[in-house]
Amino acid sequence: MEYTTGAPSWRLVLRRALGGLRPRRGTQRTRGWSAVVPLIALAAGLLFTTSARTADGTQLRDDRRPQLAQVIADKRERLKAREKTAASLRAEVDADSARLAETNLPVKEARDKADALRAQAGFTALAGPGLTVSLNDSPRRGTDLGPNAPENDDLVVHQGDVQAVVNAMWAGGAEAMSIMDVRVISTSAVRCVGNTLLLHGQVFSPPFKITAIGEPTAMRQALESAEGVQQFRDAVADFGLGYTETVERNVTVRAYDGSSDLRSARVAE
Repeated sequence: MEYTTGAPSWRLVLRRALGGLRPRRGTQRTRGWSAVVPLIALAAGLLFTTSARTADGTQLRDDRRPQLAQVIADKRERLKAREKTAASLRAEVDADSARLAETNLPVKEARDKADALRAQAGFTALAGPGLTVSLNDSPRRGTDLGPNAPENDDLVVHQGDVQAVVNAMWAGGAEAMSIMDVRVISTSAVRCVGNTLLLHGQVFSPPFKITAIGEPTAMRQALESAEGVQQFRDAVADFGLGYTETVERNVTVRAYDGSSDLRSARVAE
């Protein structure tokens, strides 16, 4: 739709409105609606003129989704760049402290103590036999209609489902673990935003892959006895969610390469 400029359209509408309000000649009776039409035309002219001035040559209902998608993409690229810079700085600090340890005994003792704990803390890669569990949303989302159709919450993987699998695998003797190839350490927190997974500032979409190094049979038994995992398996049968277990003969769990800073902590009871 094209809008005319304000002043000419106002004069045209006003002239037509006044013309419609003038009494007709002769014996023709004026009907009620004939008096209302000019008022409607006047209101429409006011609406069109206001819209034209507000739009100022642009669309009033501009779709901002492309701009928002670009903002998100830019933020992700900026985050990747900063993570790369942080990793480079950590490598420089480690190299400098290693050189200093060659001539400084207290620094050497501190590094030796830290190196002995690096594997337990998840800062070294680990390889060996293990187990991979994959959780996926149901393909039935939005396809079932009717009063007995399942809700969307019944058809997606939730934060509690991922946590149930992780806790069961730890209980089954897992020595190291990763979620979506990101190493899980003591400060890792699994969070779900909608049907996406947030881990260490990274966002992942299903299927969610959880890999643990350890004795596969023991971890499978722990999964079998975990209540939260059994509830998810029931949902697999009822709603078509995805759940698979894959025994790994030799799998590698990468070292954790993120920040290890703590904002708060307390001594375990």
